[in-house]
Amino acid sequence: MKILAVETSCDETAIALVEAKGNLIKNRSAGWRIKILKNLVASQIKIHRPYGGVVPNLAKREHLKNLPILFKKIQDSGVKIQDFDLIAVTVGPGLEPALWTGINFAKELAKKWKKPIIGASHLDGHLYSFLLQRKRVNLQKIFPAIALIVSGGHTTLLLLKDLTHFKKIGETRDDAAGEAFDKAARLLDLPYPGGPEIEKSAKFGNPQAIDFPRPMLNQKNYDFSFSGLKTAVLYYLRDNKNAKKEDIAASFQQAAFDVLVLKTLRAAKEFKAKSIFVSGGVAANKTLMKEFKKAIKKSPNYPVAQSPNLFITEFPTDNAAMIAAAAYINFLRGKKRRLTAQGNLSI
Repeated sequence: MKILAVETSCDETAIALVEAKGNLIKNRSAGWRIKILKNLVASQIKIHRPYGGVVPNLAKREHLKNLPILFKKIQDSGVKIQDFDLIAVTVGPGLEPALWTGINFAKELAKKWKKPIIGASHLDGHLYSFLLQRKRVNLQKIFPAIALIVSGGHTTLLLLKDLTHFKKIGETRDDAAGEAFDKAARLLDLPYPGGPEIEKSAKFGNPQAIDFPRPMLNQKNYDFSFSGLKTAVLYYLRDNKNAKKEDIAASFQQAAFDVLVLKTLRAAKEFKAKSIFVSGGVAANKTLMKEFKKAIKKSPNYPVAQSPNLFITEFPTDNAAMIAAAAYINFLRGKKRRLTAQGNLSI
């Protein structure tokens, strides 16, 4: 099956063509495959950067402009309409004006080309993005698993029994991690988006220079809170006018990552997870990947035969290939989502 997927949940316009085969739910040992044929993304960073964040109506305008351009690029690459069997589109969560542009575009394609259409969750897309790895995953050996979805809008921990049975065990109570990075970047006069800029600045700073708080680190739950950490940066800047901004960036990043990594590892130990999945835009940060690897290596007395496999997605930022993967899982399950914009859709 070939799936044409559309993603417009926030400020990235994306269309992908993915080939999926095999029932990876019922027969996990079979030769399943999710292969990316085309994966196009039109970034809106330059549009939103002057505002320090995403402006919903500007995002909608850019999606309306970019969607036909990206679809034409798909067609110009030699893809014919008979080359796909299903249309997938993100229905939430996200900015509703942005979501509607993708939904309406996908509906028009489905009507024009007489193709079935299926909705997918943006969060499911991040979760299932590990299925897009270049090296195929052995689905018989990776569960139970702990999944951390960490992005600009979400910080969520999940316990997965298998691909379709999972439950939320923790989430942020205020700012998402990526949102805190954006806010801290603004305090440091760094441009939007803040995550990559904090990471760049942190390379030249000392992560031990400032002892920022590690919110909720020692609480016996798997929830997160990053609002106080951002406020700590604000007060530190107020009281230390000549502080080295690279040290602040590095120390802030270290504090945030300590909480993410240690809480995720704690959950993996408690639930005897064989794998840890990390996805979402913040997963693009190479320092976070190093911190996870270091923590797993140092983790004593792990309660299963070996330390967990670590899967940090190769597709962390918003894209349509991950939406195709989520839609394929929905298709196999016979699960249907309403084709309406659901800004607060939960996982």
